[in-house]
Parts: sequence; structure tokens; C-alpha cells
Amino acid sequence: MRIVTLNIPENINLNSVDLAMIVASRLYEQGSLSLGQAAEMAGLTKRSFAELLGKFGVSIFNYPASDISRDIANA
Repeated sequence: MRIVTLNIPENINLNSVDLAMIVASRLYEQGSLSLGQAAEMAGLTKRSFAELLGKFGVSIFNYPASDISRDIANA
């Protein structure tokens, strides 16, 4: 993995775990990372990462609504 250095203003109360979780959850939400890859990036197990996704406003079900409608119609 690459290492990126990021300067964050002092008045922003973020620790490194929260920052890693924000980035990993956003990349997971976009479909750029799998659940396992995002969990690894955040330094967590898949289970822990999945449990924390809601705290960061991301659904574990990363599935487009159009696909759900099509699947229901095909069922």
C-alpha cells in the first residue's frame, strides 16, 4: 500500500483511525474497494469495518436500486 501524508488543521478533532475509516468507507461506497480491501485500509477486520460503516453514513449493501428492482422482477 501507498503511504500518504495529509496535513489536517489543529481544530479538526480526528484521530488516524477515524480518518482512515472516512477514506476507506468512501472508497467502499464508490465501489473502488471491496469490503475486505476497505477493512484492511482502515486497519480493521471485515466484521468491525462492516459494523462501523453506518456510523460514517455508508450502507454495507453497496447495490444500486436499479439492480434491486430488476432482481425483484426476475424473482
